[in-house]
Amino acid sequence: MSLFDLTGRVALVTGGNGGIGLGMARGMAEAGAAIAVAGRNTAKSEAAAADLAKLGVKTAVVTGDVAEEAQCRRMVEEAVSKLGRLDILVNNAGMNIRKPPQDLAPAEWKQVIDTNLTSAFVLSQAAYPAMKEAGRGKVINIGSMTSIFGASFAPAYSTSKGGIVQLTRSLAMAWAKDNIQANAVLPGWIDTDLTRAGREQVKGLNAMVLMRTPMGRWGVPADLAGIAVFLAAPASDFITGAAIPVDGGYASQI
Repeated sequence: MSLFDLTGRVALVTGGNGGIGLGMARGMAEAGAAIAVAGRNTAKSEAAAADLAKLGVKTAVVTGDVAEEAQCRRMVEEAVSKLGRLDILVNNAGMNIRKPPQDLAPAEWKQVIDTNLTSAFVLSQAAYPAMKEAGRGKVINIGSMTSIFGASFAPAYSTSKGGIVQLTRSLAMAWAKDNIQANAVLPGWIDTDLTRAGREQVKGLNAMVLMRTPMGRWGVPADLAGIAVFLAAPASDFITGAAIPVDGGYASQI
């Protein structure tokens, strides 16, 4: 097998019907992986799955809310049932509530943590038996620049994304014996629906991102395709517990 060939592999991508999730799903599909698109909006997921199917791979749609434990477990079960196995899990689904800490209600805090962090734990736990039975697996958790840096306007989001890195390391250490690698991707400022809302809500954000990013632009979802293929493929079989920025140099510049 080629180091970057995903033929015969099955990936479940949460939030895979748009933005970063769809960009990563498309990259893996181009490398030959079958894709289960997970999201709350069935119509949007079906459109994404149909687009991916044009690349010549099998696709499936699993609908559910990652903030609900039972639905997380059901989505994994459905992905395995529809596509026959599960080799790759991309925990990408996420949300943000932009408020300073003093204004954030505990219920809002819990909503963000449950969606961004607890879901990744539950989905990974649910995927583990299928991966262990297959003798291999890849868990790819989506962090953020706020996994590294603080954000005064997003305390729950930054906490969840910091937690994603530590969860990734724990999964990597626990499951190395099962030939399951877990790694985190830390996207920089990527042009998605989520960050477009941020530009509207946070004054000066666009100018700050362009000034701070050495490559001088916002990223696009396609910029995440390569790292998804790498971390899903045999090329990364000796890499686990890593947190890899894909940020146009943002994290490297003072």
